[in-house]
Amino acid sequence: MKNGIPESKLTALSAYEKSPEFSERERAALGFATAIVRDDLEVTDACWARVREHFSEPETVELAFAVGFQTFASQFAKAFQLAPQGFSAAISRRGASATAR
Repeated sequence: MKNGIPESKLTALSAYEKSPEFSERERAALGFATAIVRDDLEVTDACWARVREHFSEPETVELAFAVGFQTFASQFAKAFQLAPQGFSAAISRRGASATAR
């Protein structure tokens, strides 16, 4: 991928909790991000503790901001029917090629 993320890592994203593609730090960040964006989840004390094992307080604030901003940007784009800027298209193409196999 042009952003330096190996395709194998992107493919494993839905199973980040168990995938060897992700470090414990990445798992903590992804769990935190998932808890932030999903309406059926809460950012629990255990989630905070896990994040704080791997991130400083300023890094945690920055991570929460990045997740919140991306969520806002996604909803904003949806409201105005803005076309994806490439990442979604790459995921769609990969999904289509996997389905064709």
